[in-house]
Amino acid sequence: MNDQLDDMYREIILDHYRSPRGKQPVDKADISSEGMNPACGDEIDMQVEIDEESVKKISVNCRGCAISVASGSMLAEMVKGKSLEEVARLAEVVRKMLKGEGDEIPEEFGDLDALKGVRNFPVRVKCALLSWITLLDGLTRYKKGEGLRSSAISTEDK
Repeated sequence: MNDQLDDMYREIILDHYRSPRGKQPVDKADISSEGMNPACGDEIDMQVEIDEESVKKISVNCRGCAISVASGSMLAEMVKGKSLEEVARLAEVVRKMLKGEGDEIPEEFGDLDALKGVRNFPVRVKCALLSWITLLDGLTRYKKGEGLRSSAISTEDK
C-alpha cells in the first residue's frame, strides 16, 4: 500500500474511533449480545432491533483499542437497514478479508476497506473481528429464538 492510502485508512479508523457510530441505545432489542477479546481486554455490548427480518436499529457499545472501536462503529453504519441475510454475508466478507482469505471488499461496503491493513498485524485481527463475531452470535441465537438470552462470546473461540 502506498503512504497516501495508508494515511487515508488511518484517518478513517481514527475518525470512527473518536466518533463511534451506533452508540444510541436500542429501546426494543430483539438481540442482546456481549463479546470480549481476552488478548487485549476489548469488550462489546450490542443490541439489535429487528423489523421484518432486517436490522431496524443497532447499538454498539465497544470499550477497547482504536481498531476494535472503529470496527464496531463501521459495523453499526453498515448493517442498519440491511436484511439478516445481507448482514451475515457482509460479516463473512469482513472475516475473510481480515483473515487474508479474500481481498475484494465490494464498493458498497464503504469504510470497511480501511480494515484491510489490520491483517498485516495478526494480533490485531481479533480486535477488528470482535464486533462481527458478536453480531453473528446474536443473529444465530435470534434465529433459534434465543436472541435476548444472555450470552457472551470470546475471540478466543474463533
